[in-house]
Amino acid sequence: MRQVTVHAAKTHLSKLIEAALGGEDVVIAKGRKPVVRLVPIPQQPFKIGPLEGELGHGPDFFEPMPDDELDLWEGDR
Repeated sequence: MRQVTVHAAKTHLSKLIEAALGGEDVVIAKGRKPVVRLVPIPQQPFKIGPLEGELGHGPDFFEPMPDDELDLWEGDR
């Protein structure tokens, strides 16, 4: 475990981030008291369409609107 002070963390943040990404345990301390741990966020690959086929069919926005509904949108009554 690597423990560094806040001042050292400010100075060497990029190196500390790389160390954490490499699996090293990095702790930042105020004086001698540990206060935070630097850990990487797990990266998951982006997946397109995870709910495909589960939501049913939505409205077709390219279909013409019925006249009575169109009148409401346009303010004609």
